[in-house]
Amino acid sequence: MKSRYLFAIAAALTLASCQDPLDMTPTDRVSAITMWESTGNAEYSVNHLYSYIWGYTSSPTAAGLTEALTDELKYTSYNFNAMAYIPSYLAYFESTVTAQTIDVYLGMWGSLYVAVRETNEALHYLHTYGKMSGEDKTRLEGELRFLRAFFYFELTKRYKDIILYDEDLSKIVKDKAVSPESEAWDMIERDLDYAAANLPEAPAARGRINRGMALAFTTRAMLYAERYSKVVSAAEELAGMGYALEKNYADAFNKSLASGNSEAILQYTFDFSKGITHSFDFLYSPGGDYALNDSEGGAYAVPTQEIVESYELSSGGSPDWSAWHSGTGANPPYDKLEPRFHASILYNGAPWKGRKIEPYVGGTDGWTTWKTDKEPRGKTVTGYYLRKNVDEGFDVTSSGGAHPFTLLRYGEVLLNKAEACYHTDDSKGANDAVRQIRARAGLPYTDRSGDALWKAIVQERKVELAFEGLRYWDLRRWKAAAKAWPEGLSGYQQHGLKIVPEGDGFRYTYVSVDERDRSFPERLYRLPMPESELSSNSLVDQYDEWK
Repeated sequence: MKSRYLFAIAAALTLASCQDPLDMTPTDRVSAITMWESTGNAEYSVNHLYSYIWGYTSSPTAAGLTEALTDELKYTSYNFNAMAYIPSYLAYFESTVTAQTIDVYLGMWGSLYVAVRETNEALHYLHTYGKMSGEDKTRLEGELRFLRAFFYFELTKRYKDIILYDEDLSKIVKDKAVSPESEAWDMIERDLDYAAANLPEAPAARGRINRGMALAFTTRAMLYAERYSKVVSAAEELAGMGYALEKNYADAFNKSLASGNSEAILQYTFDFSKGITHSFDFLYSPGGDYALNDSEGGAYAVPTQEIVESYELSSGGSPDWSAWHSGTGANPPYDKLEPRFHASILYNGAPWKGRKIEPYVGGTDGWTTWKTDKEPRGKTVTGYYLRKNVDEGFDVTSSGGAHPFTLLRYGEVLLNKAEACYHTDDSKGANDAVRQIRARAGLPYTDRSGDALWKAIVQERKVELAFEGLRYWDLRRWKAAAKAWPEGLSGYQQHGLKIVPEGDGFRYTYVSVDERDRSFPERLYRLPMPESELSSNSLVDQYDEWK
């Protein structure tokens, strides 16, 4: 067989020698030289990497949104699927939840390292083949290093000690040990510093990654790294660049950058006419929107009574919900709650698309009992629907949504700064940041210190950033998740209000939407290394928590 193979090669070479020199230029793809020698082509290559940020933010786990692993959100279906029962199964942490299960549904090791590799290759090609101006080359390197910092951040917040590679492709080897978490944060910090120093500000960036994004992401990443002085300095630089809270809280995430959103820093925009859409509206719109159009959709996950009770009265202070825990015909105090509640959650009687939400038994949106009906088909199991980031103008007969998504905003930056100031004993800086957040919501605030100040920061992060994908990771990095609820995520069940028409009003009954208590074991503070890495890399070992 070998001799026949060698003969075939010899014959091919002989034939080629009798003709014109063999042209090895591929005709089915563009070479790296062509793609990276000019600014336009290089930008096109970097654009592909941009999509990873949206992917990891919109789908942070294979199970669904991380809010469902906290007290914020409940996936409604009882079928054993992702975006159905799986998030509840993981939150209960049943005995059958293994390292492999966690890796399948919560892990991102393989896909993130694909993004890291592609980014490092891009940096290598930029340095090797780039013939654009020095200014363009530096800017493109800034974009790529921002992207690499983002990918390594996502890895580090999940796994802590990780394998580090840079753009020197000659150092890629089959077997490589993990580096300490501190070295990962060092690399992330260097990349973000480079990006912030070399990227243009938003007006000159033409919609591409800019200096403001680098600084805003620094406040997030360095908060996880506990490098608080970096958080504060980056936040203060941003404050001098024109970013500010929108007067209307809902505008912070509903208003596009093109419409003058002063709070949005990193925002993904979509275009229905060009087929650039997302599925968020289909997944989380109220079920009645579909019922009124003789179709099915929406309400894959709905807010819980726990997150509803986290909102204060518009005058300040918390309402007493004990009557609704016992069952009552009185109307809940929805109309008295602060503006952030109304911008985030749809409730019984809430205005929506020229009608009122009807999340009750027999209502247009409808109610269904958790677990009893395995497929709620748009009905709520808690008495609520999600409003935040759901487009009220979404046409349910269309194939996708085009509502913009803000992934970094100045409201988060202020809260990042508040937390960093707290940890550096700067109570004035922390209080000033919290006061700005509460003032926008029309809520009073008195300066605090010590534990009272910390509780205020935790509370504001919970309600200000609700449904923005941050609470699960906050509780993990604070090492609070394993504690009993409400401080952590253990020893509690999610609830809703079952709403039944009664006379001219309704009867509200407090019901559990879990069949057992939820649990967060301490080992979940680090995700397990996947078996694929363990079996292919002789220099790594499973993390101690998962042995």
